[in-house]
Amino acid sequence: MNRSWWYRFSFFLVLIVVSIMTITPTLLDFDPEKSSFPVKSKINLGLDLQGGLYMVLGIDFKKVYADEVKNYISKVQTTLKDEGIASTIGDLSAIDPLDPKHSIKIVDSTQVDAAKEYIRKYYSYPLRITGEEGQELSYSLGREFRDEIEENSVKKSIEVIRNRIDEFGVTEPEIVSMGSDRIVVQLPGVKDIERAKNLIGKTAKLEFKLVHDELASFGVGQVPAKLQKLMDDAKAAGIEYKRGERFSDYVAKMNEFYKELPKGHDLVFEKILNPVSNEVEALLPYVVESATNLTGEELQDATVRIDQQQNQPYVSLTFKSQGAALFEKLTGDNINRRLAIILDGNIYSAPNIQSRIAGGNAQITLGQGDYNSLLKQARDLSLVLRAGALPVELEFQEQRIVGPSLGADSIIRSEKAGLVAGLLVLIFIIVFYKVSGVIAVKTLIANIIFVLACLVGLEATLTLPGIAGIALTVGMAIDANIIIYERIKEELAGGVPVREAVGTGFSKAFWTILDANLTTAVAGLMLLNFGTGPIRGFAVTLIIGIACTVYTAYFVSKLSFEFYMDKTRGQKISI
Repeated sequence: MNRSWWYRFSFFLVLIVVSIMTITPTLLDFDPEKSSFPVKSKINLGLDLQGGLYMVLGIDFKKVYADEVKNYISKVQTTLKDEGIASTIGDLSAIDPLDPKHSIKIVDSTQVDAAKEYIRKYYSYPLRITGEEGQELSYSLGREFRDEIEENSVKKSIEVIRNRIDEFGVTEPEIVSMGSDRIVVQLPGVKDIERAKNLIGKTAKLEFKLVHDELASFGVGQVPAKLQKLMDDAKAAGIEYKRGERFSDYVAKMNEFYKELPKGHDLVFEKILNPVSNEVEALLPYVVESATNLTGEELQDATVRIDQQQNQPYVSLTFKSQGAALFEKLTGDNINRRLAIILDGNIYSAPNIQSRIAGGNAQITLGQGDYNSLLKQARDLSLVLRAGALPVELEFQEQRIVGPSLGADSIIRSEKAGLVAGLLVLIFIIVFYKVSGVIAVKTLIANIIFVLACLVGLEATLTLPGIAGIALTVGMAIDANIIIYERIKEELAGGVPVREAVGTGFSKAFWTILDANLTTAVAGLMLLNFGTGPIRGFAVTLIIGIACTVYTAYFVSKLSFEFYMDKTRGQKISI
């Protein structure tokens, strides 16, 4: 054998050894992390093979619109104040929930026109004027801005959910939009279903709001008389938080029930949890200012720290430069007042501001409980805050838990189908092409090993359609061998010597094989680019299989034939 052959054979040998080592953890089904085996990865199985969680999440844009128009009216008031125009914020009108309106009253009637001009100058895109009655102006969201909210809400929600799931440790999640207001999430292999749901669904809306001086709770049994009476009256009226109820719905009912709520304030609650069962034991009511100048959007990082004195975990917050300045001003202007740290409408702590806090740092304490449960809660909370705030509140509209038995059954059936089909193909090729058929079988086995190794190396996910892609690859590999062999037989029939017939057969078949596989690869790339879910799984294995087929069916097969010709001295061939 010449030097070129040995170079090519050495390259093939290295590839086959590396590939076999790569797929060994998958084939032997052992945990590489608990062994000294150098390869630590296995083939990822999709939702249809290993089970997991399938969810459809819906977005309620009615609440989004209401929140947005409230936020912009608050910004309008701040802008007008900077321009020397005093104003008071009116009420939100949600007669049309898809187009809520908010009013703002200009204190000085002579400044109404100037106020309108400033609002038009700074807020002409997000807001449109819908009414004017004396000194009271009514605004709602601009139509183009509302369309932008819908599009961005879905995109950002998908991005945030993906970030959270990545940190949660789920391999190859599938997160796609469905229509204009739904998101489909597939999490293969998830064991802790409830934790995954809670992590995905948290809106993580972090706000810092000042507590009303006279209406602040200091702990169980230390609730102001007015608020205690409110809680008792609400309970008598049948308004009581029950397990399984959405907490935001309960808070909304209580705000509607509290007729004496000071204007410009909201009623919020701190949950007191049972340290053992983690169930809500009590709710501490607080009255806080509705407006806030500091939210989680200004947050730079959230990490878990341990209080060395009490040996309790807490979440440390670090703000961006603008947020740090806002936080310093907020604390400096309100010394001796309590500042509520509110996450998703739930107060985590309400410390007293003792001095101006510079540096942009704050912390969220987690109340009572054992160390491990608090640590887990702190980690989840920091993960949610760090991964980003969902722009909307998501509703779980559909949930399907795919059991592992379905996956196991699918795998067993697929293995049987693959073995039977593969065996039939091997028998046919050996019977029809004799020794040349044996060479084809060897290259086919190498092809499958390379495909599986590529799946492990690329951390791709194997699904049932992916297995179909592998089966199609096997068929295409055999087809390439048949093209080569038929070309060789044609040359032999024309009286060409054996060694020359083999060389000519390979050279003439190359472009046919390459053309056939390239056209299929283009179709696979289109499926990968525009498809979703199972279609992408099929496309991935198909494209990997095509690359491996061209190499094994032509180059490895040619390598084997050169060795065969050397042994027979080019005098005979079994084909």
